[in-house]
Amino acid sequence: MATRLALGLVGVGRIGVLHARTLLALEGVSLTVADADSGRARKVAAELGIEAAETPEELVAAGVDGLVITTATAGHAPLLRLGVGATVPVFCEKPVALDLPTMDALVAAADSAGILVQVGFQRRFDAGYRTLRDAVANGSVGRILAMRAATHDPYPPAAEYLAASGGIFRDLHIHDFDAIRFVSGDEIVEVYADGSALETPWLEQYGDVDVAAAVLRLAGGGLVILSGTRHDPLGYDVRLEVFGTKDSLVAGLDERTPLAGRPGPAYRDFWDRFQPAYRAELEAFVTSVRTGGKSACSLAEARSALRVALAADRSLAEHRPVALAKAPPNG
Repeated sequence: MATRLALGLVGVGRIGVLHARTLLALEGVSLTVADADSGRARKVAAELGIEAAETPEELVAAGVDGLVITTATAGHAPLLRLGVGATVPVFCEKPVALDLPTMDALVAAADSAGILVQVGFQRRFDAGYRTLRDAVANGSVGRILAMRAATHDPYPPAAEYLAASGGIFRDLHIHDFDAIRFVSGDEIVEVYADGSALETPWLEQYGDVDVAAAVLRLAGGGLVILSGTRHDPLGYDVRLEVFGTKDSLVAGLDERTPLAGRPGPAYRDFWDRFQPAYRAELEAFVTSVRTGGKSACSLAEARSALRVALAADRSLAEHRPVALAKAPPNG
């Protein structure tokens, strides 16, 4: 029997409940939950047969071996600071922060405290994405000529979520930016992004769009074509293709990919598509906490993805390519 690990989870919305169920299915893990709405935390705790704390502060003060943050984005930085202050390992959903000054302060605080922080970029744990990474790393793909990334949600999130999300590049496509870096082993050095608010025109007041496209340049010279939508009537479509001088490979193209003519039922949502990856990332966090191992996705990696997202925001606003090497400190 593995040494029992007492974890605290803050944020019992949809992803929080899914993560809570996943953690409780892992050997030797106990869980206490908290939420800004203490009543909701008690209700979820009763359904799961676990305890609830009245506040995140109370949860951490009671003593936990690790903290899992699954709140809305606005809660990530304050709760990460709470974990850092208690010197406990932290798993935090993405994006950790929406601006570089906040992110840099968190990186510095976590480094000073010497704690493990793992960021929830679950595509790093998907079998298809890992196959692509391995093929690039072992040279079987050859030199990367081009990549093609797509993230198409089946339906848009709630309006209140979108209004506070930070926009499509920091909220949705930050997954793609991290996955491109993870698979290619290369840095994104230039972004040319565009987009439109076709179905939700009110997004324009936030400088946001519901349809996005971008061309990215890798440090090695390869190009990446990115597309995204907040609405795909056929289902949840997430893919990454790599075209090299020796081979071409794709992750996310199977019988359930929501394209006309595919034989299987289309993926319904992120959980349907990535459930094994979500379990694997939490298993990795638990293992790292137990063994004192390295983070499977560090704050520094998350910062790199955020920097690309900010460059995409700037490119969209200014209608021009943005070179990351020349970007100012906040984007």
